Amino acid sequence: MIRPPLRLGTRKSPMALAQSGQVARLITERTGVSVELVGVTTFGDVTRAELAQIGGTGVFASALREHLLAGQVDLAVHSLKDLPVAPAPGLLLAAVPAREDPRDALAARGGAKFADLPSGATIGTGSPRRAAQLRLLRPDIRPVPVRGNAGTRLGKVVSGELDAVMLASAGLARIGRLDAVTQIFEPEEMLPAPGQGALAVECRAGDTDLAGLLAQVDDQPSRAAVTAERAVLAGLAAGCSAPVGAYAAGTEILQLRAVVAALDGGTALRASATAPASEAGRLGRDVAAELLRQGAAVYAAVSSEYISNGDDAL
Repeated sequence: MIRPPLRLGTRKSPMALAQSGQVARLITERTGVSVELVGVTTFGDVTRAELAQIGGTGVFASALREHLLAGQVDLAVHSLKDLPVAPAPGLLLAAVPAREDPRDALAARGGAKFADLPSGATIGTGSPRRAAQLRLLRPDIRPVPVRGNAGTRLGKVVSGELDAVMLASAGLARIGRLDAVTQIFEPEEMLPAPGQGALAVECRAGDTDLAGLLAQVDDQPSRAAVTAERAVLAGLAAGCSAPVGAYAAGTEILQLRAVVAALDGGTALRASATAPASEAGRLGRDVAAELLRQGAAVYAAVSSEYISNGDDAL
C-alpha cells in the first residue's frame, strides 16, 4: 500500500520554504515517503504591528501549531531558535535534523570586516543578543533595530541605509546568500542564540507511527546540544528574543557556554560547564542557575526594539 504524501506545514517566506523543503527531501531520502509543502499565512506575516505587541516570534510558531493540531497538516518545521521553550500540549518535537552552522555572520558594505567599520557605524539586527554582544566587542558602533526578511535586510546595506547587518550563517546558506557574508563570528567572539542553525520538526503527540518515521531524521548529538542550550533559556525564564547566548559542543560529553548581556554592552555575565550528553537538560539548568546567582535576571528581559520576525537568518 502506497502511503499518501505527508503534508508539511510551513510559512511562505523564502527562508521558511527553503528550510522546509530541505527537511522534506531528507524525510523522503531516509524513509521513502513523499512530502508536500502546505503554505500557511500567519498573523505575524500580515500585521504591521510590532511583534512585541502581538507576542513576539512565538506568533509564527503558534499558527503552524494550530494547523497541526487541527489536522490540516501532518507535521511542521520551525527554526528551533525561534520556538518557545515551553512544551506545546498535544505536540511532540519528533526530530532535530543535523544542525548546520550555528555562527553569526556579518554582511557589510564594500566587503568590510567588523574591525574595518568606522566609529558610529550602523549595524542592523532584530536580535537584542546580537546588539548587546556587538556593543561588548566595540562600544563605538551603533546597532539599530531592523525588520524584514534576509533579502530586505541585505538590501539596506547595498542601498547605504545601513553599514552592515547581522544574520545567521545557516539561514543565509539555506537561501544561497553566503556571498553577502564579509565575516563569520566564532562562538569565542559571539555566542549564538540557543538552537541557532538547527531546525525543529513537530507532529501530533498521538501520531506514534509518524513520530517513529520522523525519528529517522533525528540527529542525537544535535538534539542533545540544543536541549542544553534551550534549558538555559528555560532556567532563566527568558524568551527566545532575550539577550542570551548559549552554545553546546561535543558528542558524548557536552561543553556548554552561556552569556547574558546588558543591551548597552556595559555588563556581561558568563558561565560554562560540562556534562554527559545524556544529561543535557540538567547541564543547561545548572548553567542557568549560575547565571542567576550572578544576577542575570536583571538583564534577561527583552527590549521591544529588537524582535526577530521568525526567520532563521535574522
